[in-house]
Amino acid sequence: MSDTDAAPLVRRAADIEPEPVDAAEGLSKAVLVGEEHGAPNLAIRRFTLAPGAEVPKHTNEIEHEQYVLSGEYVVGIGDEEHTVSPGDALHIPAGVVHWYRNESDEAGEFICAVPTGDDSIDLVEE
Repeated sequence: MSDTDAAPLVRRAADIEPEPVDAAEGLSKAVLVGEEHGAPNLAIRRFTLAPGAEVPKHTNEIEHEQYVLSGEYVVGIGDEEHTVSPGDALHIPAGVVHWYRNESDEAGEFICAVPTGDDSIDLVEE
């Protein structure tokens, strides 16, 4: 399907089921719009990071743009850690080491937009 052939789409929150992410206990992902929904270039996903959850250091082959919806949690990008909260936006370039840690008693949620297509997640040994 080409970009000009793509059909409009509205997905209702009640119809979108989050799934656990294998790479980290306490992390779930819901694909809001992606290739499987007819979006040829960009996927939008909603992640939930449970209280106490940690996502290990890793890299991705594709860039990530993120927007924090709720909660407060730590994002490591490269050699720096950032405490983020609702309204904060992040850009994580392809290949840059990053990780997440939720030290609070509240879940952290964020929207993550990525290019469609294949991605590889590579865990980083310490």
